[in-house]
Amino acid sequence: MTTMAEIRAQLTGPGGPFETTAGEVDGVGMTLYASRFPNLAVVAQFGLAHGDREFIVHGDRRITFAGFTELANSVSHHLAGDAGIAHGDRVAVLSQNNPEWCLSFWGTVNLGAVLVGLNGWWTTDEILYGLEDSGAKVLVADARRFERIAEVVDDIPGLERVYLVDADPADFGGGPKLHRFDELTADPTPEFPTVDIDEGDPAVIFYTSGTTGRPKGAISTHRNMIANLQNTVFTVTAGSMFEAANRAEGETGGGGQPVALFTSPLFHVSGCHSTLVVGFMGGMRLVMPVGKFEPTAALQLIEDEGVSIWATVPTMIWRTCEHPARHDYDTSTVISVSFGGSPSADELQRKIRETFPNVKATTNAYGLTESSSVATTLTGPDALVKADSVGIPMPTVDIAIAAPDGTHLGPGETGEVLIRGPIIMAGYWNKPEATAQSIRDGWLWTGDVGHLDDDGYLFITDRAKDMIIRGGENIYCVEIENRLVAHPSIADAAIIGVPHHQLGEEVKAVIQVEPGHTITADEVQQWVAEALAGFKVPSHVELRDDKLPRNASGKLLKNALRGTGEVSFLETM
Repeated sequence: MTTMAEIRAQLTGPGGPFETTAGEVDGVGMTLYASRFPNLAVVAQFGLAHGDREFIVHGDRRITFAGFTELANSVSHHLAGDAGIAHGDRVAVLSQNNPEWCLSFWGTVNLGAVLVGLNGWWTTDEILYGLEDSGAKVLVADARRFERIAEVVDDIPGLERVYLVDADPADFGGGPKLHRFDELTADPTPEFPTVDIDEGDPAVIFYTSGTTGRPKGAISTHRNMIANLQNTVFTVTAGSMFEAANRAEGETGGGGQPVALFTSPLFHVSGCHSTLVVGFMGGMRLVMPVGKFEPTAALQLIEDEGVSIWATVPTMIWRTCEHPARHDYDTSTVISVSFGGSPSADELQRKIRETFPNVKATTNAYGLTESSSVATTLTGPDALVKADSVGIPMPTVDIAIAAPDGTHLGPGETGEVLIRGPIIMAGYWNKPEATAQSIRDGWLWTGDVGHLDDDGYLFITDRAKDMIIRGGENIYCVEIENRLVAHPSIADAAIIGVPHHQLGEEVKAVIQVEPGHTITADEVQQWVAEALAGFKVPSHVELRDDKLPRNASGKLLKNALRGTGEVSFLETM
């Protein structure tokens, strides 16, 4: 039997298509691919090469690679000519997944400008912060999300134009700032913009929840995104070679165009970096559901479009694999299911194979916004043998486990997970101190706690940062706690995560009520919802009169809180 380790060595060794070599980036030694694309604009050339193959399916819209590429070039030319977007300028997108989001991405990065992906669940205050912090000159938005800032859009510093995806400017009172998105796509052309773009130039800014209460904009460079692209192509190639080498006699492999169900939000690295960019170069047909995720809609698309690949968050897979009508749909075309955000459970593996009977590979991936998507993968037979691991590092990624003083620990020893490689972000936008705290001597300190086994497989066991992961969304507790204690009836507050079968974790608020005041669980939730995105609103609220446990230095003892009973229990989302 040919092993995955043998295939990996063959692909990455001297003369291999993914040959790796020792290199240096900004003075930091790391492993690099010997041959790599210089920037994303070169990847964009694949659009014309794929020609009349379908690229995006969204409702009744079907767009070919060539047609998409020509539209994206139109976006580039109009952003430069009409909106004055130049190398390094920021173009923000605030929208659900749709072709316009994808066109905005390629139209922006091909100019050497920077795409700012704003979280579609953000509230007015959060959106305004993202626009002002990034200094976006242009905003592309759909009507539902633009409504949240429509009344104050003229007051946003530096924002010169807004292009509406699915609305007329007159719907929002008109004005010189508002334009229709189809102005950008009015002149499709095969002519790409001519711009010098360096590997180290910023390509996107995606915001992560902040430990100090405000999101931080993680900068992915062209180098970062190209490294993630090549890592992903390596994984697909290695998996195909492993399957072919160990295929039973008489068994045939898959053929034809890969078809991917596209359910990860584009404002996440999993959606943009690992689906949009990878799918574009790989000639995939990307099938986008219209509107929010619904299991039956996803199953119908799988049947109608012959979906073969589904990469998403565990929550969506759980919901689909536990839906009572799942066996009413033809899911036989699905051969690969990938997910990230939590260790893979044996039960989830079983559910996937029960729902998708022809799955040949399940892949669990681990990474962060700061690592420009995937750092480790667990696939092949190891997905069953080491189901509680998040896998081994990508070829150009190093993983270390560190003690608090930075000392690297050996196999089996638990500490903070560190990542190094060309996938690591350039830093946080306008936040040099936060960057210096997160990236030290070229290593990204992830805030996750874990260990490596003797075979180099990574196991995540806890989080060093005070963070909750709900349905794939990172939530920093301090952001919610700061909002809660601003309420006059709340003396103190602690946010903790509680387990949830499908979401992974839910948000729980433990509230110390101000003496002489009253407040209900509903009022607590409404108070948070007025300022923060819906996924940050506590699903569980515990009200108490006594003080919350703190140590001598005033730090909340959250381990003690996790063992307390609940006064009020609500499920709202």
